[in-house]
Amino acid sequence: MFSLLSVSVAWSVLADLFSVLQAKRLFGLVAAGLSAGGLVGPLLGVLLVGPLGIAGLMVLATVFLLGSSLAAMSLQRWRDRNPLAADEPRARQQPLGGNPFKGITTVLASPYLLGIAAFVVLLASVTTFLYFEQARLVELNFPDRTDQTRVFGTLDFIVQSLAFFTQMFLTGRIVQRLGLVVLLTAVPVVMALGFLWLAFAPTFAVFAVVMVTRRAGEYALARPGREMLFTVVPPEAKYKAKNVIDTAVYRGADAVSGWVKTGIDAIAGNPSVVALAGAAMALVWAYTGWSLARQQKILAAGSGTPASRG
Repeated sequence: MFSLLSVSVAWSVLADLFSVLQAKRLFGLVAAGLSAGGLVGPLLGVLLVGPLGIAGLMVLATVFLLGSSLAAMSLQRWRDRNPLAADEPRARQQPLGGNPFKGITTVLASPYLLGIAAFVVLLASVTTFLYFEQARLVELNFPDRTDQTRVFGTLDFIVQSLAFFTQMFLTGRIVQRLGLVVLLTAVPVVMALGFLWLAFAPTFAVFAVVMVTRRAGEYALARPGREMLFTVVPPEAKYKAKNVIDTAVYRGADAVSGWVKTGIDAIAGNPSVVALAGAAMALVWAYTGWSLARQQKILAAGSGTPASRG
């Protein structure tokens, strides 16, 4: 829960502090920081658990958390010294106030935010379908627990490495040259093709390629693109509605899609049917991303402020 909420709030702050063009330039690099942590964190745990012990690792984790708080404070002070024109009507130091549950009604009242919620629901559904298939294929091909651990570790390392490289060198260039639409539709389109591939060749090798592509693509393209969508909404939507989408909507979709997948398995009893259903969902996901990219561009242009011009 802490991981889910803290990352969501961090992106809320970044969407509030940076303009649209700044987000296009920098959000890929910020996401690379997440991937770097995903690579370095486990490595430090392996290397330091011997000399420091579990208690020492907890102290080190506390130091890292305090360091992130200091970085956040420094970032806020930097923006206060260099405000965007959109900041003039309000002071960042003042609390938003209002009903803490306003995020739910804000999402329901905005077609744009409902579209983002739909994007997250479809993302979570595709992810859940793949994770169920992962459990089935890994257990079928690698019955030994040790082998399973090696497989998961290898896949995680490949995913984080690919995501880090893409975030560092490609994400910003892609969105600046080709637009946000590529970030929001590339992974869904590839997943639709991947599910079709799995429907006709349901092997672990095919699944590994599809799974690595999905996870690396989400971290490097879909996640930064999704966060850029919030740069054009009011502060209350950035801090309240966004957190509803990132937590309740995402986890709710995760649970419901798990039940749907189980139901399809019970009715069809054929993995190919699940793969075809996943392909259909991925196509709807791609259309949703395309529609959101168009709406974001309209909202950014309509603001008419330096915030939309960088």
